[in-house]
Amino acid sequence: MAFHSSSLKLYTWNTAIACIILVLNFFQATEGCFNSIISFGDSLADTGNRLHLSQNKTLLPHFAVRPYGETFFHRPTGRFSDGRIVIDFIAESLGLPLVPPYLGGKDERFKQGVNFAVGGATALDYAYLLEKGVTPGNNVSLGTQLIWFKEMLSSLCKFPSECKEFLQNSLILVGEIGGNDFNYGFLGNSTKEEVESYVPAVINTISSAIQELIELGASTLVVPGDLPIGCSTAYLTKFMHSDKENYDPKTGCINWLNHFAQHYNELLQKELHLLRKLHPSATIIYADYYNAAMQFYVSPMSHGFRKGALDACCGAGGPYNFKFSAVCGDPPARNICSDTSLYANWDGMHFTEAAYKWIARGLLEGTFTFPPLAKICTPFNANVNHFGS
Repeated sequence: MAFHSSSLKLYTWNTAIACIILVLNFFQATEGCFNSIISFGDSLADTGNRLHLSQNKTLLPHFAVRPYGETFFHRPTGRFSDGRIVIDFIAESLGLPLVPPYLGGKDERFKQGVNFAVGGATALDYAYLLEKGVTPGNNVSLGTQLIWFKEMLSSLCKFPSECKEFLQNSLILVGEIGGNDFNYGFLGNSTKEEVESYVPAVINTISSAIQELIELGASTLVVPGDLPIGCSTAYLTKFMHSDKENYDPKTGCINWLNHFAQHYNELLQKELHLLRKLHPSATIIYADYYNAAMQFYVSPMSHGFRKGALDACCGAGGPYNFKFSAVCGDPPARNICSDTSLYANWDGMHFTEAAYKWIARGLLEGTFTFPPLAKICTPFNANVNHFGS
């Protein structure tokens, strides 16, 4: 096909414009990255929503009293840790304020981030789990959080185009969610086979939420997998066994539980792969919480932890310093270890700030994310060294 002079000039001009737009988009993506963070999930991401849901204001829940929050905030904040959690490190790396809980009150801060995660929340709804013989700790599901999100969105922006622009410039964290669906089963009376029976439903629920968020305008979503639950202090206490064959000799973690988590994570990643094909314009990132955490179970001392990273820092005694009858924050379990930075596990179910810092660093450096976060947003990698503060 031959070009006329005018056509060639127009083609050259359009090409130049396209190049300029690409450069500007790249500059914006690497320098500004994201204007806000929107988070869904459970206690691994909750920055105070579960606390605001507490009915009894005179008798505070165990996670709302000291020693929770002692390391960084020097007071309980509703986080299930002694200090900062993964979402806090992500916000700091982007130069954004710490993400406020949605139930803490609607204000202008939501323009830079809002957190819908609730401690104890599940992916599946309450009724579905009850039918499976599982009793959740509360009736907040991922579906509940999506309803709150859409309510917030309608009050934050007046026009659909405005909402879409807001979401396109936001980093969306979809979880971790689903872990409690398994926790309530395993730590209750469900068998492994019974818990496995609703794994597909958990993945379908997460997948549907991702697609709904993309349709509303979300363009960058981070979806974490499950943790190595066989290394969880609570699980180690619940399923304590005299047969050494049940345990990984390198870590002391329970093999069959970790195999369950790995299988779930494989299925989740397959679903995310399908979603990338369905929504090529969106960036869907898998966050490998399992291996990000596994690094300090395999080699605790090289990560600054004491030999063996399985004992809880805050507890009421027992082989792993954890008892279901007296959890951290209860009167018999308010004494904490002398140095929280030497412990990976905080209260039997959750990590210390020191452990969350390692997980966040692994994600932000891109080692444990696919595609790598560090390549999508330069400040993530550049600000990793700020974690020392």
